[in-house]
Amino acid sequence: MSGRQHRETEIARRIRARGLAAGRTSAQIADEIHEACTAQFSTTRIKAHRLAYGIALADVIEQVRALFERDSKPMPGIGETLLSAYESGLKRPGPEYLHYLCTVYRVEPIALGYDAPCICGHGHRMPGVVGGDSKDRCQQQDRELVIKPMEPEPDAEDDENILRRTLLNLLNTDAKGAEVDGPVLGACEGIRRRMDETLVSATVSAAMLDQWEEATVSFGRQYTTTAPLRLLCDVLLELSAVRTAMSRRQPIDLQERLCRMAAQLSGLSGMILINLGDHRLARSFFRTGRTAADETGDRALRAWICARESLVPLYFGDAREALNLAKKSRDMAGSTPCPAQAMAPVVEARALAALAGNDNKKEIVDQAKRALARARNAFSHMKAEDREDVAFGYTEKQLYFHQGDVLTKLGQTLEAEVVLDQALGKYEDHILDQTLIRLDQAQCKLLDGDVREAVAIATKALSLVPVDYLTDLIVRPAILLGDRLRAANAPNLDEYLAQLRRPKQHQMQGGDA
Repeated sequence: MSGRQHRETEIARRIRARGLAAGRTSAQIADEIHEACTAQFSTTRIKAHRLAYGIALADVIEQVRALFERDSKPMPGIGETLLSAYESGLKRPGPEYLHYLCTVYRVEPIALGYDAPCICGHGHRMPGVVGGDSKDRCQQQDRELVIKPMEPEPDAEDDENILRRTLLNLLNTDAKGAEVDGPVLGACEGIRRRMDETLVSATVSAAMLDQWEEATVSFGRQYTTTAPLRLLCDVLLELSAVRTAMSRRQPIDLQERLCRMAAQLSGLSGMILINLGDHRLARSFFRTGRTAADETGDRALRAWICARESLVPLYFGDAREALNLAKKSRDMAGSTPCPAQAMAPVVEARALAALAGNDNKKEIVDQAKRALARARNAFSHMKAEDREDVAFGYTEKQLYFHQGDVLTKLGQTLEAEVVLDQALGKYEDHILDQTLIRLDQAQCKLLDGDVREAVAIATKALSLVPVDYLTDLIVRPAILLGDRLRAANAPNLDEYLAQLRRPKQHQMQGGDA
């Protein structure tokens, strides 16, 4: 033991002796040790509790192991080195170890210096162990301590491990139909929340920043060609690394680059989560992206985040909110040539098309067509690299696809069929978008009264889709088209419905629906 540690232990021993003589509880003694030793020795709260009990690291380890044995769990890997890292503040215990340390010391996580609630959902304090005066302690002995269960908050290491395990499972050639389960979504939310916390509270080499920026661009290229869950794991692990670098204030030029990457990775995570069908978590990531983008002062980046966020209400049933967000994105972009200048008017047009069933349909149709004209004009002024970037930019094939979708919903079938044919010719290997384009083509045939051809096109569209790609983004419009075909007494509808009813998995490719 070093001289510094010896002095800390001696002071703690005296405080403990006086506290026991005065009838104080271990929790009260720990508070006194923490208050007396923090300034001189940086004594953490969790260490103060061990000193208050007058026991060694090995004693705590044995108690934790005994509790694991009592609960019929495999022996834990916790040892003196790890516990010492907890006590020095270098590491934070995961949810399970935190629970057992709270049980050993008979206190709540907050008493050990951790804000997160315990995973067990009930209190660890016992009668006579709570703080306060003697009257409070007597009252505590007369009543049962009731603490409402709370959701656990995993630490960063646990979240990253969850995503790494998921990624390893996806890389396993035997893994099929991997699902987005609760732990994965919880890890996503945990990383996003800690990024929020870091943004409002970082030094890293320029070479490392270059690597992260290259990785971010690479993830954007993979958006339409990599299964979303696989890509989400990669993106969030990168986002977690960026957050770690931002945990200390950086020079302003490096901080701005980190914030830009945080905004792009958060926005990309939101886009992927739209494809996975979790619109609530997608919105949360877009909000995080907005916070990061605001730190950069880049209007084009802020407008891109807002335009991408507008797709959430567009896909999940609130066209008016989508319209408002698209207009907000357009205002943010201003006169600066950027992807949002083209993307935002397209979302406006798609939202207007969704509202075109109202009494003022002609007015809405005219507004939607004017929005498409603005989008085409803005696209012609975009930088060449932005017109090639499917995630952070806006491509020609996306423009054709979305124009065709708008014209189809507006009932402008003659124009729609021409644009949809052009769009389908530009998509070579993105089965999700190809299928949605073909469903729009079937809708055009139905509107023109060619019911038989509509069924044939729609059936072929679904037959080309592997079962793993039959996700909500395809199934929802396919069901709606099926209802319309049924109402039109379409022939050969059974084959179409059979294709639609194939067993569905949760693994799919990204897209721009």
